[in-house]
Amino acid sequence: MDLPKFLIADSSELEDIIFVIHTAYPRFLINVTNDEIHWMEEFEKEDREELETQITQLIEDALYFYDKEIKNFES
Repeated sequence: MDLPKFLIADSSELEDIIFVIHTAYPRFLINVTNDEIHWMEEFEKEDREELETQITQLIEDALYFYDKEIKNFES
């Protein structure tokens, strides 16, 4: 089964927080309120170096996805 690259999630326990989940490697959650990231992967040193070049683009893509989905929902 193919998963979407990004998903929007919330929780009744964290009422005012919305997350975007990146489902592909490297998997992470980003809190769209404060841009806090929780990684769901363990990284080796070599992975971290490569990942540093991708982080900015992944965060931008996640936030763009969120903005686009919210605009579609509000229309």
